[in-house]
Amino acid sequence: MDFAFDARTEELRAKLLAFMDEYVYPAEAVAEEQRAALASPWDTPAVVEELKAEARRQGLWNLFLPDSEYGAGLTNLQYAPLAEITGRSPQLAPTALNCAAPDTGNMEVLTQFGDEQQKKQWLEPLLAGEIRSAFAMTEPEVASSDATNITTLIRREDDEYVITGRKWYISGAMNPDCRIFIVMGKTDPEGPDIRRQQSMVLVPRDTPGVTVKRAMQVFGYEDHYHGGHAEVIFDNARVPVTNLIGEEGGGFAIAQARLGPGRIHHCMRLIGMAERAIELMCRRAVSRTAFGKALAQQGVVQNWIADARVAVEQLRLLVLKTAWMMDTVGNRGAHTEIQSIKIATPRTVVDIIDRAIQLHGAGGVSQDFPLAELYAGARTLMLADGPDEVHQRSLARRELKKYL
Repeated sequence: MDFAFDARTEELRAKLLAFMDEYVYPAEAVAEEQRAALASPWDTPAVVEELKAEARRQGLWNLFLPDSEYGAGLTNLQYAPLAEITGRSPQLAPTALNCAAPDTGNMEVLTQFGDEQQKKQWLEPLLAGEIRSAFAMTEPEVASSDATNITTLIRREDDEYVITGRKWYISGAMNPDCRIFIVMGKTDPEGPDIRRQQSMVLVPRDTPGVTVKRAMQVFGYEDHYHGGHAEVIFDNARVPVTNLIGEEGGGFAIAQARLGPGRIHHCMRLIGMAERAIELMCRRAVSRTAFGKALAQQGVVQNWIADARVAVEQLRLLVLKTAWMMDTVGNRGAHTEIQSIKIATPRTVVDIIDRAIQLHGAGGVSQDFPLAELYAGARTLMLADGPDEVHQRSLARRELKKYL
């Protein structure tokens, strides 16, 4: 593996770093002011649309999609350092570049498994940033860490599917621009293969029987910029059978294909979040005095900063190795590495942000610094895309097989 970035990556990194400095960081306070004045907290602040227009003008658009027909055509290894940069402002930067979850995963699903009509109707406006989307899998009544547990029923009646079920923490669903749900449910609940019981269907938000019931908070935050996380009820919602993605029984496999890139994207951005926390920690340490000397001269603070730098460098190497393996041997061949970064990155970044909060005192848990919100986001990723314990279980089994 070559550790140097290629010429295209270096060019995009330079453009993106300049874009962050000139446009994104100054927009953070502006976006908060504008959002406070909006009629609905879920409406998009005007500055966000301005960021999107500027990013598109500069060619910093759809960088996550490796398919050059639809996206920038970057490899995972090329995209990794760019996603890291966007993680320094996770509320604004990914959205500005049209690289925010859950839209990224949904666009990947439509690119890989959607038919031509589905791509025309939903993928194209998503690629253009004209609409948003949501992915509806998690359910409150069952342990959704095991996707075979889901109970939402997708029943066929003639030329329609009838969807009944209750979902929650459906990211993006509160955004008024969210127009389409990808819903995972069971088309064959009694089938002999538990991984062939599930299917995915496209359900427009305005379908009769679809109710976005309430916003779900995450540590008290509602994640307005990404459209929040909603509880959604599907009560005999009917869609044409042509809204099926792929084939009946293919939902579990599609979900696995979707989660591989999603996990590495989250880990890339998490490293950027850690870098932002380290920067804030250092600025605080050199600007504050306690017990007769600067915080930067306190041994415990120096240890925190040193440990954080070592940990981030380790994580970055593991994430880059994973990206390289996904490019060279595919997602299945990089399964161990994908699980490793999913386990290691959130827990390490949570620890780094926690130390940064401690160094800021009361300010660390306030709205005056981004640390509390960064902490909430990082801690949530120990649950999202499969709880850490699920990945540990799978990884341990793979290791143990070598000795059986």
